[in-house]
Amino acid sequence: MAQAYNGGDGSGTGSTGLRDPGYWRRGIVLAVLAILLALVMVLHAQIPNTIGNLGSLTETFLPWLGVFIPVLLVLGFVRKSATAVIAVLAPAIVWFNLFGGLLTDKTGDGGELTVVTHNVNAENADPAGTAKDLAASGAQVIALEEVTGQSLPTYRDTLADAYPYHTVQGTVGLWSKYPLSDTRAVDIKLGWKRALRATVATPEGKVAVYAAHLPSVRVKLDSGFTASQRDESADALGEAIADEPIDKVVLLGDLNGTMNDRALNGVTSQMRSTQGAAGSGFGFSWPAAFPMARIDQIMVKGVEPVSSWTLPKTGSDHLPIAARVDL
Repeated sequence: MAQAYNGGDGSGTGSTGLRDPGYWRRGIVLAVLAILLALVMVLHAQIPNTIGNLGSLTETFLPWLGVFIPVLLVLGFVRKSATAVIAVLAPAIVWFNLFGGLLTDKTGDGGELTVVTHNVNAENADPAGTAKDLAASGAQVIALEEVTGQSLPTYRDTLADAYPYHTVQGTVGLWSKYPLSDTRAVDIKLGWKRALRATVATPEGKVAVYAAHLPSVRVKLDSGFTASQRDESADALGEAIADEPIDKVVLLGDLNGTMNDRALNGVTSQMRSTQGAAGSGFGFSWPAAFPMARIDQIMVKGVEPVSSWTLPKTGSDHLPIAARVDL
């Protein structure tokens, strides 16, 4: 007797594929996790800082939340869950909306001024080699952070020929091929000097250059993301830049925070990141062995970023970063 065929057209009790109710019922937990991930990225500014500065901590590593997207997608396929796979579209769309622009190469040609900033690390065992590497970048202006009294003579002597003009305020220094004037420390509410300001006389006109090293932050189990001192210093730095009389301003330094961190709004609200405007990729600068965040920044206002990039590793735990701007 002929056997009835109840196969591949998806009809009848033997149906498979997306008409199988199991494809939609499985993976509900994965779908919920995907939606929660999307909500964290969309509403990151609403995460409160009142408990361990959780909002700032999330914003510091916000791009890395994208790592969970392919993980959820793979798990959705493993579970054979159409619900989970479709739900993963939500965080994927949000992530690309936030960071997709950083994946394109916006590097341009031209620009009259190249600047470099580097936290050289107070424990750098080869300050002379670090200084030579930075000078080899061809930058006209170099800012150094964590310059100690012991290492200062080495940096000063190594850079002297290529950079005849320099100023050092506390542990922050600025070296320039162009004359410097009106150099002074900037009070960032620390009680000691970790920021400075100078006027650089470029062939295209005067540029106000700020170099700063904001206080470090820590993640502790008992107190969370400890960043209150950094936040106060960021506000003070932002006020100083807002009061700057020169229209063209460049900020170089280790800000111990990313452009996404709301605590740096006093600075980021009035300046542009060269990496976001003219770089390629995220430009992570710390830690040098496996960069996970761009806490070293080159920011500008009144000038146009043309290119932004990271330099090779030195004896520091940070990578140097560079940018070229059109004056």
